Amino acid sequence: MVSSIPRNAERSMGAAKQALRATLGEGPEVSMADDGPDGALPARQAATGLKVLPIVEGLVLIVALILPLFLQDYLTVFATRVVILALFALSFDLVWGYAGIMSFGQALFFGAAGYGVALMARDLNITSILLVLPAGTLIGLTSSLLLGGFLLLGRHPSSVIFVALGTLTGSYAADRLARGWYYLGGQNGIPSIPPMSLGSYDLTEGPVYYYFALGILAIVYLLCRFLVRSQFGLALAGLRENEQRIAFFGYKTQHLKAIVFAVGGTIAGLAGSLYAFHEGFVWPNMLGVVISTQVVLYVLFGGSGTLIGAVIGAVIIEGVSFWLSDNYREIWPIILGVLLLLVILFRPLGLISFVLGERERVGSFGAARKEKRNAAP
Repeated sequence: MVSSIPRNAERSMGAAKQALRATLGEGPEVSMADDGPDGALPARQAATGLKVLPIVEGLVLIVALILPLFLQDYLTVFATRVVILALFALSFDLVWGYAGIMSFGQALFFGAAGYGVALMARDLNITSILLVLPAGTLIGLTSSLLLGGFLLLGRHPSSVIFVALGTLTGSYAADRLARGWYYLGGQNGIPSIPPMSLGSYDLTEGPVYYYFALGILAIVYLLCRFLVRSQFGLALAGLRENEQRIAFFGYKTQHLKAIVFAVGGTIAGLAGSLYAFHEGFVWPNMLGVVISTQVVLYVLFGGSGTLIGAVIGAVIIEGVSFWLSDNYREIWPIILGVLLLLVILFRPLGLISFVLGERERVGSFGAARKEKRNAAP
């Protein structure tokens, strides 16, 4: 009778952990670091199932690596722009898709970094990759920390609407400031930015810049994938599904939001630096609500909370826009709008939901342990 008490306790602990997963929105099939035998079976089942996400990621990477071999020079330049915008979309998906923070002003960090490195190149003649990219990343981090601290670290928890309108207001204010400030070029922005350099080599638009941007995107993607599959990612998932419950468990939800908001701003700053040197100029629209809305559409179209969905959404929207504008110059925005509306209506989880189930989309957390079963006497 004494030996049956621990087994009953283990069963109760297992049931409690399953209920906790369901509360956090993870469902009983998502594996977490589990100590009891009840958590080992779902982990083993998840491990033996076919993983679609790595296949999709591998296919996207292979296509991206061989793409310049089949493109003309002007299309390679366009593809490089799309890769940089995909990096920008990644920053928004991390903030919204995983933490549930609707940042309608993500372009603020993107454009601020672009203007920052453009001023460095124009006024200080600094174009070294080893200086301008860290500087742009730091600008994105600093600006997101300042805005995130103001919006998220108040005495009372911030609502989704408050953060969305706050970031939108910040983006709009930065846009108007840039348009009216002569030092920043006003409406014309800052043109004729010299190319980035590494020693005596100038990194100009073309295949080299494409693979450089693709390499940065791949590295940042892997870092984001590691982040969202860590225990910090588990806290983010719970924050997105039920913030009050996560706060009840002892997490400082406002601090978690501020951290992921700053990480997203850092990535957006890196993307803005690459974009400024690739295009050769910066202009106020880089800070404004148009690009902020554009990145929201990328993530909605591809699929939020998956990372790869943001990349796919940016590629498809930019590619379809390019083709439509070339063939249907007068009505292409209407056609694109209808396509986006149809996808959002019939596939709320984005195009990635055609191949990726909810179980794998949420993912697994912690190390799965081997099943241990002791025969009851």
